[in-house]
Amino acid sequence: MKDYTQLKEKLYNACLLFVQQKEETVLQTIASNKNDLFSETKSSAGDKHETGRAMIQLEMEKAGQQLSVLNEMKETLKRISIEESSEIIKLGSLIKTTKGTYFLSVSVGQVIMGKETYFVVSTDSPIGKQLLGKKVGGTIAFNDAKILKIF
Repeated sequence: MKDYTQLKEKLYNACLLFVQQKEETVLQTIASNKNDLFSETKSSAGDKHETGRAMIQLEMEKAGQQLSVLNEMKETLKRISIEESSEIIKLGSLIKTTKGTYFLSVSVGQVIMGKETYFVVSTDSPIGKQLLGKKVGGTIAFNDAKILKIF
């Protein structure tokens, strides 16, 4: 079981890194947009100026929404207990199925470690919703995947 705890820790750390990198990108975008907004000078083409400002403002709102989603992801990660194991699939579970191995966390996608591929999915994803609450031996509708083990 210790090996699986270490694996869960590595997957958890991959999630943290993913969120941190996304957050850095969004913060850089916000800083760049603020700079563009302040450097936007009024020209004789007033409509062009207003359109440029409106476009920058839309980009700022979009980046703000992305930041909000990333903050939710960070909160979800805080609720995960890596050491905990359960017979029922929940947030933080590592699930081996006939169709692949899943880590129920935040939506990261495929994570390759060594020669193995893991699918890091959120509880809100279609597959995450199907896995949540299931037990070993159960089957989910996703390609008739049978749940082999839960760590």
